[in-house]
Amino acid sequence: MAAADVLTEMKALIHSGIKLSVDERNLLCVAYKNITNTTRSSWRIVDSLAKSDSAVKPSLLLQQQKTYQRNLASICEDVIKLLDEYLIPKAAYGEEKVFRGKMKADYYRYLVESAADDEKREYAEKAFEAYKTAYRYALDSLPAAHTTRLGLALNFAVFFHDVQKSPEKACHLAKNAFDEAVETLEVLNSNEVLRDSFMILHLLKDDLVLWAEEL
Repeated sequence: MAAADVLTEMKALIHSGIKLSVDERNLLCVAYKNITNTTRSSWRIVDSLAKSDSAVKPSLLLQQQKTYQRNLASICEDVIKLLDEYLIPKAAYGEEKVFRGKMKADYYRYLVESAADDEKREYAEKAFEAYKTAYRYALDSLPAAHTTRLGLALNFAVFFHDVQKSPEKACHLAKNAFDEAVETLEVLNSNEVLRDSFMILHLLKDDLVLWAEEL
């Protein structure tokens, strides 16, 4: 089934008031991610060509940039609206609320990437507030080694590095999340969850090495 068809069915369930199961939530997330990643990749290619000595006509590149920018903005705004109006207000305490708050922050971060200069600051501020709110909640409701909390820490650190251009803040957040998680790994009682947590810990460590070099 195509991602667009999955979104149509999932949104119909959400609008009907039915609470999504974890599998349905993940399906919704993956469908949006597939569509978003394709559009982000296309925009990055065109943006790279526009900044190089490409033989493609500048007017054609500009037209394509605007098209992908509109498409990405439409997708992200659709996700954020769904989260604000339905998914976050109905989220259960703990992992579900953190996951949906992280998702909102991520899509504001995606908006920053391709937004016009006069919109970047607004989206960046909204992304920061969403990450901060979700992370504070994660600190209160989830163990340090929980996969969702670690994933949020990783993406929040990426936001500091890529959007706020602050490798210092990125390293500080990533190192704290990494150290706290390593100290509490024994609380995880599932091999699958433990494997996912280790994978995110490796990503945090890799980013820490790269960002530390910048400092």
